[in-house]
Amino acid sequence: MERPKSLTIKDFLIRKMSVRMLIPEFTLDAIVSHQFQSANQAMLNTKSVEISGFGKFVFNDKKAVKKMEKLLSQKALFERLMNDDSLSEQRRNNARLKYESVTLNISVLKPKIINNEIKSDLRGMEEQASSTSSIERVDTKDISGENIDM
Repeated sequence: MERPKSLTIKDFLIRKMSVRMLIPEFTLDAIVSHQFQSANQAMLNTKSVEISGFGKFVFNDKKAVKKMEKLLSQKALFERLMNDDSLSEQRRNNARLKYESVTLNISVLKPKIINNEIKSDLRGMEEQASSTSSIERVDTKDISGENIDM
């Protein structure tokens, strides 16, 4: 059964599963949407998502920074091309469309990089307590009951 062009892949799969499993489409849609929202939230919080039986996805901060640099240089290029009057109208329109696409990609990637700079990645470890506290003096008594300072 081939997917109709009018349906997204998600809608097509939900419709197909609904028929096979005899479950209402709205129920499956709610389940699938919840799973994707949970995976997206986990990716934002922990920078990784593992889907059992499928694989593990990890957000690579170094690649994201390089990608951001590339997108910013492309944005500058397309901005320059959009404003170049010596180019044809069609080329300027193509540059405008690419500029909008690059701007959208930047707006999606920017919060992920900023969140990385704000949060420190402790990988499940607790922060260590401050070492500025003073050392307590220990008093002990010997067998005869007299205090011995240590």
